[in-house]
Amino acid sequence: MQSDLNRVIEQVSKEKGMDRSVIIEALESAMLSAAKRTFGQKRVEAKFNPDIGEVELFEIKTVVAQVTDSETEIDRETARRTMDPEAEVDDELLSKLPAAAFGRIAAQVAKQSVIQKVCEAERELIYNEFKNRKGELFSGIVQRVEKKNIIVNLGRTDAVLPEKEQIPWERYRQGDRIRAYIVDVEMSHKGPQIILSRTHPGFLIKLFEQEAPEVYEGIVEIKGAAREPGSRAKIAVHSTDQDVDPVGACVGMKGTRVQAVVQELRGERVDIVPWTQDAAEYVCRALLPAKVSKIILDEDDHAMEVIVPDDQLSLAIGKKGQNVRLASRLTGWKLDVRSEAEVEVEHSRALAQLSSIAGLGAMTAELLYQNGFKSPEEVATADLDTLIEIEGIGPEKASAVLQAAQDHLEAQARAIEEQPLVEEVLELPATEELEAAAQE
Repeated sequence: MQSDLNRVIEQVSKEKGMDRSVIIEALESAMLSAAKRTFGQKRVEAKFNPDIGEVELFEIKTVVAQVTDSETEIDRETARRTMDPEAEVDDELLSKLPAAAFGRIAAQVAKQSVIQKVCEAERELIYNEFKNRKGELFSGIVQRVEKKNIIVNLGRTDAVLPEKEQIPWERYRQGDRIRAYIVDVEMSHKGPQIILSRTHPGFLIKLFEQEAPEVYEGIVEIKGAAREPGSRAKIAVHSTDQDVDPVGACVGMKGTRVQAVVQELRGERVDIVPWTQDAAEYVCRALLPAKVSKIILDEDDHAMEVIVPDDQLSLAIGKKGQNVRLASRLTGWKLDVRSEAEVEVEHSRALAQLSSIAGLGAMTAELLYQNGFKSPEEVATADLDTLIEIEGIGPEKASAVLQAAQDHLEAQARAIEEQPLVEEVLELPATEELEAAAQE
C-alpha cells in the first residue's frame, strides 16, 4: 500500500501532465482536512513521506509553563519526559499519530477531497495552457453534436464550436477531424471553456500562414481580412521585401496555395488584394474586378463616394451587395458606389437648383457642387467660413452667396404661405352663379 501511493502519484502526474508537487500538496491538504474531522480541536500537520509512500499525520503541541488547553499545549516537564529531553517553553513539538486512529470514514473523505483537488488543479492547468493560445489554429476530433454545437476533442480537453461559428451548410460527423480557430478561452464553474470558430477572419489568416511560408515568416504581411463565410472573402497583403510578390506568394504555383485554403473553407472564394497606404487606391483595389472612374473622399465621416462606369456598377456592388460590403469591411471606409449616369443626373439637377438662386452664375454653382453643395437649402444653412474656404469664391462673394441663398429660401417660404389664399379665391363661385342658386 505504501508503494501504491507513490505509483498513483506518478501515474496521475503522467496522465494529467501535472507536477508531482501539485498532487502531493493536494494529498496533504485532503488528509489534513479529513484529520480535523477525526481529531477535532487538535493541531495537526500532514506531510507526505516518499520513502514509505505515505501521508503521515503529526500532532502539534506548544510547550508552556502551565497548561490551559490540553489539546494544544503540554507542560515542559512532561514534554521533556515523553517527547524531547531539551524541550523549552514556546517550542512546538510534533508527535506522529497512528494511522489506525484516522478512521475509515475520514480516509474516504480524504480520497474524495484528493479527487476534487486534482480535478481543480487539472482545470487550472488546462486553462493556463490555453488562455494564451487565443488566435491559434487547432486541430481536433469531433466527439458529438449538442443542440447544433459541435464538441471537439483537442487531446487534453474538449472545446465547443458553436453553430454561429460554423460555416453555413457545413456538416460533421462523430470521428471527423476538424480544424478551427481558438476565438476565446474562459473559466467557468465547469472548468475551462474553449470556444472555436471557422467563420472568424483570423481563421482565414492562419490558413494562409500554414500554406504560405512567406506569410508565416513575416515576409508577407496580411494587413486585413473580411469574410462572408462559405461564400466570399477578401484579404489585403503587403510584402516587406520588394523582391517578393505578396499576391503571388499567397496564390502559389498554379494556384495551389489559395486552392488549399478555398478547399478548407468549403469553396469560399478568396480575393487577394495588394495593400497600399493610399486610402483611395486601396479602395479601388478592394473593389476589383470592377473598375473605378472617380472617388470623392470625405475624411470627416471616413466615407468615400465611388463612381464607376455604368457597365461596372453591378460588378462593383456584387451579388446582393457582397463585393462592396466586403471591400468596406476590409478597408474600414464607408463606401457609396454609384454609376456615372446616376451622378450625371444628380449633377444636372443640383446645378439647376443652385442656379435658381438670384445672382448665382453657372461657374459659382459648379464650384458649390464640387464642394458638396447640392441645393439652395444646403447653401443657406452653411457656415460662412466654409464658403470662404472654397477656392474661387472668397470672403466678399461668400457673403453675397450666403445672403442670396437665404433670400431665396425666404421667398420660397412666402410663396408657399400665399399659395393657399390664392387657391381659396380661385375656388369661390362667381356672383351670377350665387344669385342663380338663390333663385332656385
